[in-house]
Amino acid sequence: MVTRGPAKKLSIYVDETDRFGGKPVYEVLLDILYKKKLAGVSVFRGVAGYGTNGVLHTSKILMLSTDMPVKIEAVDSEEMINKVLPDVYQVAEKGLVEVSDTNVVKCCRRAAEEKKEGERMKLEGKAKMLRIVISEDDKWEGEPLYEVLVKRFIMQDIAGATVYKAIAGYGPHKCYHKKKTLAAHGELPILITVLDKEENINKLLPVLDELVAEGIVVLSDVNVIKYTHRDAEAGLP
Repeated sequence: MVTRGPAKKLSIYVDETDRFGGKPVYEVLLDILYKKKLAGVSVFRGVAGYGTNGVLHTSKILMLSTDMPVKIEAVDSEEMINKVLPDVYQVAEKGLVEVSDTNVVKCCRRAAEEKKEGERMKLEGKAKMLRIVISEDDKWEGEPLYEVLVKRFIMQDIAGATVYKAIAGYGPHKCYHKKKTLAAHGELPILITVLDKEENINKLLPVLDELVAEGIVVLSDVNVIKYTHRDAEAGLP
């Protein structure tokens, strides 16, 4: 099973017309990788390209070329990739085989496969609450800063974050702001609260140093006495 962290990426390039034992090479390779229990394999068909012969091939709208490149790609541990290389070498006689270092930053199974029935993440006892107050107008590379922060928190597998939009308030500039009926945006404060274990919260501090140029970040100790989940399938027909 692929986990977050260092891994190997196997890339195999063959022609769509290549055959092995009467079958397309990419299908044979796909069968091998499946039987060897690699975590996942994808096959991509090129829309244009050329090889060592220098002949350009393109995919036409009315007449699809049958001599296009095919790429088979798999990501798994070094041990698993090494197991399949001898078979790949035998089948991809005229193809290009590449193994490169990679880093898995996210790898999730389907929820039904990942969790056993009734099993849920627990967050009880001592924890940390992070409060981030920024302006509604704050941006990061053109995107609302609060949206960027929440996306970063999701990437870090934080248990949860909630965004609150103020209806009135003022900051260090002592300028009073109030939400107007017709104004959808303004300089009102945005509060983002994050609750998780201390070690997970600590991972976010460098992110906040990078992204929050003006605002306030408060970290406090909390004691979680109840942490419940909504049923993801509740209300579904």
